[in-house]
Amino acid sequence: MTTFTTEDIPDLTSRTVIITGSNSGIGRAAADALAAAGARVVLAVRYIAWRAYGQSKLANLLFTAELQRRLSAAGSAVLATAAHPGYAATNLQFHSQHRSLDLLSHVGNRLLAQDERGGALPTLYAAVADVPGNSFAGPGGFLEQRGAPKLVGRSQAAKDPDVARRLWEVSEQLTGVSFPLRTAAAA
Repeated sequence: MTTFTTEDIPDLTSRTVIITGSNSGIGRAAADALAAAGARVVLAVRYIAWRAYGQSKLANLLFTAELQRRLSAAGSAVLATAAHPGYAATNLQFHSQHRSLDLLSHVGNRLLAQDERGGALPTLYAAVADVPGNSFAGPGGFLEQRGAPKLVGRSQAAKDPDVARRLWEVSEQLTGVSFPLRTAAAA
């Protein structure tokens, strides 16, 4: 475990950071901290709740793995990393169709969750700590639900290189953007 806090973030002037789910909660806290360190922060939001959240996190891990594979193959020093917040008290748990679920979320948030700043620490750790490419950071406490950040493992589904490669290829087809990007000087 580390003692990493937002005060450990270096000067990020001239860096650009893209943060998903950044309109509230952990994403917003991470965006605030990175912007305070001088980064240009791009906010990417979507917040349909749990099912979309789980699918997006799996896709993020697969995409990160394939991006790092491609960066390494190209001889790039750029690192691709990922993070999960653990259990953080955010609005992701609310606005269900059932009042009882919202009440349960309130109780769980008060008893078990860390605040949004604590939930942002794994993201910030993955972004600025000295970690290897394709790292995955999360809370170091009980069941990776809260606590200071550390490097954590991935599910089997998030380790599939064939699915990661296919996700990348579909993303290229849908966006019309291919890796590596050609700069004006290289064209």
